[in-house]
Amino acid sequence: MMDDLRELYQEVILDHNKNPKNYHELDSPSHTAEGYNPLCGDRINLYLIVENDIITDISFQGSGCAISKSSASLMTTELKGKTITEARDLFHSFQKMITNKSDFEEDFNTIGKLAVFAGIREYPVRIKCAGLAWHTVFSALENGDVVSTE
Repeated sequence: MMDDLRELYQEVILDHNKNPKNYHELDSPSHTAEGYNPLCGDRINLYLIVENDIITDISFQGSGCAISKSSASLMTTELKGKTITEARDLFHSFQKMITNKSDFEEDFNTIGKLAVFAGIREYPVRIKCAGLAWHTVFSALENGDVVSTE
């Protein structure tokens, strides 16, 4: 059963890498930021439109590994329509899931499709790849600076 689940997760990650959702530059974004992972060279540009504290649109462009690109793709689909507070709460749940080495019981109702990254915690070097897009979003919301995972 776990092998089937792991294989399904890998398929989802590979599909989002090949066919990323929200992969384009937004016209007139209210917030932008660039993220960089010097460890493996992942680069991402994030574009958001925030109206009345709600992320009404979000997209990205960039280059990087399958984990980085699929994480950005899934993240953008999950954050669209969320308030900034909801986005921050989801980020904390995601971070907890990918960094907790003990028996973390994922709350699938909270984390949704992002649960496909639960196995990342077994590969510490990939945690920064999965988290890059998230750190870039909050850099865009706070100051728009370039963010690095180092």
